[in-house]
Formats: sequence, structure tokens, C-alpha cells
Amino acid sequence: MYVIIVGAGNVGYYLAKTLLNAGHEVLLIERDKRRCDLLRDEFGEAVMRGRGDEIRIMREAGADRADIVVACTGDDEDNLIISQIAKWYFNVPRTVARINDPRNEGIFQQLGIDATVSSTNIIYHLIEQEIETSEIIPLAALERGNIEIVDVEISNRSPVVGRQVDDLPLPSDALIVCIIRGENAMLPRADTVLEPNDSVIALVSAHNERLLRKVFAEEASSE
Repeated sequence: MYVIIVGAGNVGYYLAKTLLNAGHEVLLIERDKRRCDLLRDEFGEAVMRGRGDEIRIMREAGADRADIVVACTGDDEDNLIISQIAKWYFNVPRTVARINDPRNEGIFQQLGIDATVSSTNIIYHLIEQEIETSEIIPLAALERGNIEIVDVEISNRSPVVGRQVDDLPLPSDALIVCIIRGENAMLPRADTVLEPNDSVIALVSAHNERLLRKVFAEEASSE
């Protein structure tokens, strides 16, 4: 198969690596120049710099012959646009989109995206299935307490890169519960330093979710 992956964070990187090792043709599209330069050392011509939500870039990527387009950036709106361009403009047979906010899942399905993946929902259901109600955290209480599970991937331009967890300007009711780095998950400590491409999983009240995401949002590029 020919698979186009848009977004070269942890998810896109390991997906591309796995597909290439399985013998598939893969093109990884990433808009960040530094990230592209780093990935080209490993993937060579299988990496392309650009925005997957631009028709010109997708045309150059050969989307008209792609079997699957996977949109796995850290922005749901971008992932939706990428998937729609692939589906309706280039007639790609199958589109897969990463959803960062599980409340957007219905919108993606209504607009014809073939498959969606919500890491938040996956983690939630895994915990719900594996942990008895008396252990660690009563998951049913999250909905009653209007608590959100938030999964944020840190980009190279995020202002939190290089900062310790206890130095982050988090909302008062936010709690970082896990950091995924590479293939490893770790419990954060106060002195844990955040790195580019870390995935941060946190709990926060629903009304402070956007505020929490802004803490990790990437800074505007100077290019």
C-alpha cells in the first residue's frame, strides 16, 4: 500500500516506522523544518515538508494514488481538513484521523471520515476495563464531576519545552498524570523536564480544558 501520514509527532513517527518495516510505501508530511531535517536522517525521501491541509502539497505527495491517508497532527481541525481533502478532492479510498478532543468524534463521523482514533477514549476505556471501581480512581466519577482527560502532544515550538513540571502555569485544578516519551510511559515528578514530542496526559475540569491546552500550544513560527 501507499500510505500518506500527515503529522510527524510520536504517533506519526512510529506509525511510519512500523509501516516501512512492513514493506509499505510511506510518505510522512511534516510542516516543522527542524523536525523534517531530523527525520530525513532516518527516513530519507520518505519525509516531505509541508502542510497536509493544502491541496498543492497533497497533490505533490501523490494523494491521487494513495491507498490511505492518515491525519495525526495535534490539531483536530487540521486533521478534519486533511481527511476531507484526501477523501473528496483526491478520492483516497480510506482516511484515518486522530482525534485529540473526543467530543469531536461525532463531527468526524458525520462528515464521512472512514475511521477515527481517540487516544483519550482508548486510555479511558482501557482504564475502565482494567481497574476495579475501588482502585486508584473511580472513572464513573469523572463524568459526574465534569472532569476531562486531555492528551496533548508537545511540539518543538511549545513554550513548555525544557521546563520542569512544577514550573508549568497550569490551571489550579489540572493534574498531569502521565508523560509518554518514545515508547515509554512515565509518572511525572516535580522535576521532570518536558521534551519535544512528549505526549502529556492530564486531568482537568471541563471549563478549564482550553486553558490547559493553551499552556502547551506551540508558539508562532518566526519563518
